[in-house]
Amino acid sequence: MFTELAGGILIPFLGTTAGAGCVFFMRRSMHPLLQRALSGFAAGVMVAASIWSLLIPAIEQSEHLGKFAFFPAAVGFLGGIFFLLFLDHIIPHLHINSNEPEGPKKKLRRTTMMVLSVTLHNIPEGMAVGVVFAALLTGSGEITRMGAIALAIGIAIQNFPEGAIISMPLRAEGMGKFKAFSYGLLSAIVEPLGALLTILAASFVVPVLPYLLGFAAGAMMYVVVEELIPEMSEGEHSNIGAILFAVGFVVMMILDVALG
Repeated sequence: MFTELAGGILIPFLGTTAGAGCVFFMRRSMHPLLQRALSGFAAGVMVAASIWSLLIPAIEQSEHLGKFAFFPAAVGFLGGIFFLLFLDHIIPHLHINSNEPEGPKKKLRRTTMMVLSVTLHNIPEGMAVGVVFAALLTGSGEITRMGAIALAIGIAIQNFPEGAIISMPLRAEGMGKFKAFSYGLLSAIVEPLGALLTILAASFVVPVLPYLLGFAAGAMMYVVVEELIPEMSEGEHSNIGAILFAVGFVVMMILDVALG
């Protein structure tokens, strides 16, 4: 079981590693069309993961509440939204392709704020993996071993474009390949750490598991709406972002249903 847990929480990190590694064999800059496509795909995966891997299990685990089975998922979902909104306001960060930093006014380097922006994305993903593996570890709820692995794989697939999206622009700005790759890895370190901390607190997680599943879903959806959807739609009009959103959604849905 320990090996499975270790492998499960590292799978998303490996996805980011592979994406950041694009700096070693791609051009110095990423074509805007490709960036929109990758953002759309990532958004589709995150939306599907939020629904099938987090919200539906949260509701199923609350069936004893009858007509109010939605309550823990709804409360957790809104909590996740407001938590990411809070982090957005207290952490200085810079979105990809933006020149206006968000959060507190701090004299930080542009590259540092870009990494902080992607790190914000990765916090809810690490929490989501940690919550489902904590449920698996304690034998609680409707989470199966393959369902937990499916979520980890889905987030890893979504992390591949995120790794590329953070490292490639840094390379385009003149940063060395290895340093740009390292920044990509740094942005994802919160995922395995967050998942591990959640698993270690499994005995405390179980009583509020439906709320935490909803919380992770809300945090992920905040990232999708606040950043990924604008990124996949910016610039010259193109449907590539919407098309890849659909592809990402279907891929994650198939993973969760087929493996779960």
